Amino acid sequence: MMDRKKILVTGGAGFIGSHLCQKLLDQGHEIICVDNLFTGSKQNIEPLLDNNRFEFIRHDVTFPLSLEIDQIYNLACPASPLHYQHDPVQTIKTSVHGAINMLELAKRTSARILQASTSEVYGDPTVHPQPESYVGSVNPIGPRACYDEGKRAAETLFFDYHRQHEIDIRVVRIFNTYGPKMAMNDGRVVSNFIIQALNNKPITLFGDGKQTRSFCYVDDLVDGLINMMNQNKIVGPVNIGNPEEITIFELANEIIELTDSNSDISFNSLPKDDPMQRQPDIQLARKILQWEPLVYRYDGLKKTIDYFSTKI
Repeated sequence: MMDRKKILVTGGAGFIGSHLCQKLLDQGHEIICVDNLFTGSKQNIEPLLDNNRFEFIRHDVTFPLSLEIDQIYNLACPASPLHYQHDPVQTIKTSVHGAINMLELAKRTSARILQASTSEVYGDPTVHPQPESYVGSVNPIGPRACYDEGKRAAETLFFDYHRQHEIDIRVVRIFNTYGPKMAMNDGRVVSNFIIQALNNKPITLFGDGKQTRSFCYVDDLVDGLINMMNQNKIVGPVNIGNPEEITIFELANEIIELTDSNSDISFNSLPKDDPMQRQPDIQLARKILQWEPLVYRYDGLKKTIDYFSTKI
């Protein structure tokens, strides 16, 4: 077992954060989970609250935080368009002010800090699949910019703190992730489709359904984050995602089949700046982290459907 560390997870009551907290606890670490519960949920971490190595603090990372820690995973930020567009100014403040506050904490404590960035930094890509060297095609004034540009600015801050103050950083770019503990109301495609299918309601597709995504099961993603944090070869950025590409139309039909649903498919207009293709190039993760996704989409979707079946 690795040496016990005191680890801060911001956004720790969220979908990915709660899975990360569980895995780190299983490895024997002490965990401080920080979340303002805007999109996170106390229910996600309820099984952890009785563990004496787990502490929950309700706090907004746009305000400074003083703790003594060894590592920081900075996951705090609403990640679905429905939530991050609800209060776009707060979204970009979370990315920028939150990054500054966590980097200052890392600076004071000499902690290693990992930034959970996103494939959205690539925007609507002109390069496919997207390697880390691609600088992106992002609309800085569109409705998604509060998230896309906020995450891009956070990466800038991480690398400037690294160069200027020698902060020990790690940066990952997370591609579409799914699994149990996704919020039912987050508007993401997997959760939307599953809930609609379980209720035998029309599956709502935006555009013609030919746009593609690459979906990574949450357990694989968490392993990638931990591998990135604990290696010493590269600071990043490194793509973490599943390179298996699928159209949204194909995904809808898979979910209808897996849920044995009577749902029809309903087509709607495509939101502004919605990317047409999304597929990670994960050569770097394979080489440096010895990481690649292991969970087949069929198996991951079954587990996710089983989870939502208990919630509706």
